[in-house]
Amino acid sequence: MKKRSPHDSSPLRPSRRKALKFGAALGAAGALGSRFAFGQGDDLAAYRSAKINWKQAEGESITVAVIPASYFENLISLQPQFEALTGIKLRFEKVPPGQIRQKALLDFSSKTATYATHAADPMYYPLYVSNKWVEPLEKYLNDTSLTDAGWFRFDDILKVWRDADSVDGKLYGIPYDGEVTVQVYRKDLYAAKGLKPADTYDQLVSNAKALNDPANRTYGLALRGFSGAGQNMYIYPSLFRGFGGSWGSGNNIVVNSPEAVKALTWYVETLAAYAPPAVRNWNWPDIADAFSQGTVATYIDSHTSSAVINNPEKSKVVGKIAYARWPKGPSGKRVTSIWNWGFPINAALTERQKKATWLFIEWAASAETQARTSWKFAGAAKRSGVNRLSALKSPDFAAAMKGAGDNFIPAVLESIEHDSDVDWRPRVPQWPAIGETMATAIQAALVGQKKPKEALDEAQARIQQILKG
Repeated sequence: MKKRSPHDSSPLRPSRRKALKFGAALGAAGALGSRFAFGQGDDLAAYRSAKINWKQAEGESITVAVIPASYFENLISLQPQFEALTGIKLRFEKVPPGQIRQKALLDFSSKTATYATHAADPMYYPLYVSNKWVEPLEKYLNDTSLTDAGWFRFDDILKVWRDADSVDGKLYGIPYDGEVTVQVYRKDLYAAKGLKPADTYDQLVSNAKALNDPANRTYGLALRGFSGAGQNMYIYPSLFRGFGGSWGSGNNIVVNSPEAVKALTWYVETLAAYAPPAVRNWNWPDIADAFSQGTVATYIDSHTSSAVINNPEKSKVVGKIAYARWPKGPSGKRVTSIWNWGFPINAALTERQKKATWLFIEWAASAETQARTSWKFAGAAKRSGVNRLSALKSPDFAAAMKGAGDNFIPAVLESIEHDSDVDWRPRVPQWPAIGETMATAIQAALVGQKKPKEALDEAQARIQQILKG
C-alpha cells in the first residue's frame, strides 16, 4: 500500500468531477460521501438556520490535527461542506494517538500555532491551562455573533465530557467524540451456564471462573494490561475507585493507599487466573479481536469497540453479544472510565484565526454534524461515540446501533448518567508524567516483576518528586 505523508489529509479515493470545485487538495472522498448521503444539492440549510454569519472568517486557513480513526474520517468526509459554508480553508493532519499529544505540546510550547486545534486528551487540559496555551471558551459560547445558543444547544453535550474538558469550572475544550467503558459478554455462553452479567467484582470473578476453559481456548475475562497512561491506566483507576480509593488533590496525590494495593492485587490475581497469558501486553484492539474470535467470554472496555466485535467480515460472535454496566466494587461504587476527544483553541492564533477555529468547533460538535457522521453517514462505520444526550436517545441512533448487541444503548446511557466520575484519574498539570509512572508500576505488578505494594510504593516516591518539580 502506498505510504502517505503525515501532511496528506485527504483519503486516497478516485476523484469525481463535482469535487473539483472544492480544489484537488481536498480529495474526492469528502465530496463523494456528501453526495451519497445528502444528494446533489447544496444541503447546508441545517447550518444556515443558525443565526450567525458563518462567513465572518472567510479566507482564513486552519489546520486540525486528529488521529487516524473512523470517527474522524467521517468528519473529514464533510470537509467540503464546512468550506462551502464558511469560506475557511480547512486542512486535516492525521497523527497517530501515541504522537498527537507530543506534537500538540511542541506546538503549544513553541507558540508556532501550527495546529489551530487538535483532538485533545482531556487529561492534558490542566497542563495546557497552567501554561495558558489554550483559550477559555465561554467567551465564544456567549458571543451571539459567533454562537446561536438555541441552535448549538451546548447543554445537550454530555455533561461529564464537558466537565472533563474543563479546569476549575472553566471550559477549554468542546467534546466531539467519546466513550464510556462497559461490560461486554457472550450471551450464549452465559445462557449455557445459567449466568447473569456481573453486578459486583466478586460476581465478575465467579463468572470468569465458570467460563474459563483454556484447554479449549476460551478465557473467562480480559482487561487491558499494556503499559500506558491511556492503556492499563485507563482500566486500573476504575478498579481503584471501586475499592473506595481516592487520589487526593493538588500536590498531595496518593497512589499507594491500602485501597490501591487491594485494587492492584485484584487486577493482578484476576488476570493471572482467568485471562489469556498475553493480556498483560494487550491494548483494547487485541482484546476486541480475541473476543470477536470467540476466545474471550467477557471484557470491560470502551463501548465503541462494538464496531470491531460486530464486523461481519472478521467476527465469529455477531449476534451473540450483550452489554452491562461496570460491576460494583467492594465500596459499592461503579466507576466507568470516561473519555472524549475534544477540540480546544490554540491561544497563539490571531484573533481572526481563533474565530475561524471556533466556527469549525461549533460546526463539528453541532447536532447536525454529529448526525451526519453517525446514523446519516453513508459508509459502514457509523459513529457510536456521539457527543449529545439527544443523539444517544434518538430513534435514528437506535436504528443505526441495532446490530451492536443486546442492551447496548441502555448500558451506555446508564453508565454515563450514573457511573461517570470526572475525577476518576488525578486531574493535575503533571498528569503525563504521573500517568506513565503509574502505568509502569501497574505493568510491573501484572507481569510479576514486583509485588503490588512494592510497585505502588516506588510509584509514590517517584510521583512525589514529580509534584515537587
